Amino acid sequence: MTDTTVDAPPARRSRRPLLIGGVAAVAALGLAAGLVAWSPWSEDVVAATALELSGDIRTHDPALVAGEDGEDWYVYSTGDVQKGFGSPQIRRSTDGGETWEYVGTAWDKPDDVAWVYDEVSGVQNFWAPELVEHDGTWYLYYAASTFGTNGSVIGLMTSPTLDVDSPDYGWTDQGMVWRSAPGETNYNAIDAGVITAEDGTAWMTFGSFWGGIQLVELEWPSGMPVDGAEPVTIATRNNATNAIEAPYLMYRDGYYYLFVSRDKCCQGTDSTYSIAVGRSTEVTGPYVDSWGNSMMFDGGDELLSTRGTMIGPGGQSYSNGYLAFHYYDEDLGGDFQLAIRELGWTEDGWPVAWTADELAG
Repeated sequence: MTDTTVDAPPARRSRRPLLIGGVAAVAALGLAAGLVAWSPWSEDVVAATALELSGDIRTHDPALVAGEDGEDWYVYSTGDVQKGFGSPQIRRSTDGGETWEYVGTAWDKPDDVAWVYDEVSGVQNFWAPELVEHDGTWYLYYAASTFGTNGSVIGLMTSPTLDVDSPDYGWTDQGMVWRSAPGETNYNAIDAGVITAEDGTAWMTFGSFWGGIQLVELEWPSGMPVDGAEPVTIATRNNATNAIEAPYLMYRDGYYYLFVSRDKCCQGTDSTYSIAVGRSTEVTGPYVDSWGNSMMFDGGDELLSTRGTMIGPGGQSYSNGYLAFHYYDEDLGGDFQLAIRELGWTEDGWPVAWTADELAG
C-alpha cells in the first residue's frame, strides 16, 4: 500500500495574514499604504469563545465529546505510562465543559490489548484517541507507536456508554484497524479521526509526517475498513519533513472541514505546533483553503498558533460546535494543558478559533 503520487504544485495564491486575520494587522497594512482598510469585522467581530477551564486539565491530544444540555462532557487523551499501563486517560465535566476531573483510564491492565505489544515493539503508552458514536455504540480508536518510526497500529475498542458510573460501561477490544510498517508503507498509522459522511459512509483519516494525511473507508457496525480498502492521500506539506498530522474531519452546511496540526509537537516551550484548516464539498477532497490553495501542496488556513503564553496549540478534535486542543503553557514551564473554544463562523463558512481579544491584539 502506497500513497497517492503527488504531482507538481499549482500556482499559489497569497494567504490571509492569520486566516481570518488579526483586525489590527489588517488595519495596519491599510494605514501603512495610506488607504482606508476594509475589514469584515469593522462592525461585528466574528470570534471564538474560550471556555474558562479548571480542575485537572493536563491532557495531550484531547478527544472531546461535548454533551447536550445537562449531559456530562468527556475528554479522552494520550496515556501516561504510570497510569493504567499507558492507556488513554479519561476526564469528565459535569458543568458544561468548564470543570474537569480525572476519572481513570480506558483499560487498566496490559492483557486488555496484548496483541498490540506483539505488533509494535517498545510501546509504552497509547496515543491520540478518537471517540465516535454509531447506533448506540461508542467506538474508541487509539494509536500505538514509538517516536521516530512508522511502525504503528490503530486499534479499536467499543462500549455501550461513556458514563463511567453506569453498570453497562466498559471497553471491549475489537483488535487492529490499520497498521503501517517501515519498508512497507510510507505513511504512519496514528492519529485516527472518524466521520460518517452525509450518505452514511464511514471514513477514517489518519497520518503523521511520512506520506501525509490518509483517508480510508470504514463500515458500520464493525468500525473496521471495508474489504479491499486502500488509503489515499488528502493532505501533505509536500516537502522533506512533511510536518503534518492529527487530522480531524467535521461537516457543516455543505462542506467537510479538515483540521490538521503542523510543525513541531511535544517540545514544551520550544514547540512550533499550529492548527490549520481546509474544506471540500466531498469527504474525499480535494481540500482547499480560503484562497483556493490545495492541502495536497501545503495549503490550509492557519486557525491557531502560538500567542502569548499559549505555545504550540494542536492535537485537536471537534464536538458539537467546540474545538478542543492541547497547548504548552509557558507559565507552567511548558507543561501541556487542555483548551476548549466554541468556534465562530464567518458568513462565507470559515471557522474562527481566535477570541475577540486575540483578534484585536
